[in-house]
Amino acid sequence: MASGWASDEAVNDQINSTINDGVERVRQALGQGESERFCQECGEEISEARRKALKGVRFCLACQTEMDKQQKNLSLYNRRGSKDSQLR
Repeated sequence: MASGWASDEAVNDQINSTINDGVERVRQALGQGESERFCQECGEEISEARRKALKGVRFCLACQTEMDKQQKNLSLYNRRGSKDSQLR
Protein backbone atom coordinates (compact mmCIF):
# COMPACT_ATOMS: atom_id res chain seq x y z
CA MET A 1 0.00 0.00 0.00
CA ALA A 2 1.78 3.15 -1.17
CA SER A 3 -0.61 5.75 0.29
CA GLY A 4 1.29 5.97 3.58
CA TRP A 5 -1.72 4.96 5.65
CA ALA A 6 -2.36 1.73 7.47
CA SER A 7 -4.76 -0.82 6.09
CA ASP A 8 -8.04 -1.47 7.87
CA GLU A 9 -6.57 -4.78 9.03
CA ALA A 10 -3.61 -3.03 10.70
CA VAL A 11 -5.95 -0.60 12.44
CA ASN A 12 -8.15 -3.46 13.64
CA ASP A 13 -5.08 -5.36 14.86
CA GLN A 14 -4.00 -2.32 16.90
CA ILE A 15 -7.48 -1.91 18.40
CA ASN A 16 -7.71 -5.61 19.26
CA SER A 17 -4.26 -5.54 20.83
CA THR A 18 -5.21 -2.58 23.03
CA ILE A 19 -8.42 -4.31 24.11
CA ASN A 20 -6.59 -7.57 24.84
CA ASP A 21 -4.02 -5.71 26.97
CA GLY A 22 -6.81 -4.09 28.97
CA VAL A 23 -8.62 -7.37 29.51
CA GLU A 24 -5.40 -9.03 30.67
CA ARG A 25 -4.71 -6.21 33.17
CA VAL A 26 -8.21 -6.63 34.62
CA ARG A 27 -7.81 -10.40 34.88
CA GLN A 28 -4.54 -9.98 36.75
CA ALA A 29 -6.15 -7.47 39.11
CA LEU A 30 -8.92 -9.87 40.11
CA GLY A 31 -8.18 -11.42 43.46
CA GLN A 32 -7.97 -15.15 43.89
CA GLY A 33 -7.70 -17.27 46.98
CA GLU A 34 -7.57 -16.15 50.57
CA SER A 35 -6.86 -12.51 51.37
CA GLU A 36 -3.62 -11.52 53.11
CA ARG A 37 -3.85 -10.16 56.63
CA PHE A 38 -0.93 -7.77 56.14
CA CYS A 39 -0.10 -5.62 53.11
CA GLN A 40 2.62 -7.14 50.91
CA GLU A 41 3.92 -3.65 50.14
CA CYS A 42 4.08 -1.80 53.49
CA GLY A 43 3.33 -4.50 56.06
CA GLU A 44 0.37 -2.67 57.59
CA GLU A 45 -2.65 -4.72 58.60
CA ILE A 46 -5.39 -4.90 55.96
CA SER A 47 -8.77 -4.08 57.46
CA GLU A 48 -11.15 -6.96 58.00
CA ALA A 49 -13.82 -5.20 55.96
CA ARG A 50 -11.45 -4.94 52.97
CA ARG A 51 -10.40 -8.57 53.30
CA LYS A 52 -14.03 -9.69 53.35
CA ALA A 53 -15.07 -7.41 50.49
CA LEU A 54 -12.27 -8.39 48.10
CA LYS A 55 -11.33 -11.98 47.46
CA GLY A 56 -7.56 -12.47 47.46
CA VAL A 57 -6.65 -8.90 48.48
CA ARG A 58 -2.88 -8.47 48.89
CA PHE A 59 -2.43 -4.75 49.60
CA CYS A 60 -3.85 -2.16 51.98
CA LEU A 61 -6.06 0.55 50.47
CA ALA A 62 -3.29 3.19 50.47
CA CYS A 63 -0.78 0.96 48.66
CA GLN A 64 -3.38 -0.36 46.20
CA THR A 65 -4.47 3.21 45.39
CA GLU A 66 -0.86 4.21 44.68
CA MET A 67 -0.26 1.12 42.54
CA ASP A 68 -3.45 1.83 40.58
CA LYS A 69 -2.26 5.41 39.90
CA GLN A 70 1.08 4.14 38.64
CA GLN A 71 -0.61 1.52 36.44
CA LYS A 72 -2.93 4.14 34.99
CA ASN A 73 0.03 6.35 34.10
CA LEU A 74 1.80 3.42 32.42
CA SER A 75 -1.30 2.36 30.51
CA LEU A 76 -1.58 5.79 28.89
CA TYR A 77 1.57 4.98 26.92
CA ASN A 78 1.19 2.46 24.12
CA ARG A 79 4.08 0.02 24.68
CA ARG A 80 3.89 -1.19 21.10
CA GLY A 81 4.83 2.20 19.71
CA SER A 82 3.11 5.41 18.86
CA LYS A 83 -0.14 5.26 16.96
CA ASP A 84 1.27 7.37 14.14
CA SER A 85 4.21 5.05 13.55
CA GLN A 86 2.03 1.93 13.77
CA LEU A 87 -0.79 3.07 11.54
CA ARG A 88 1.24 4.27 8.57
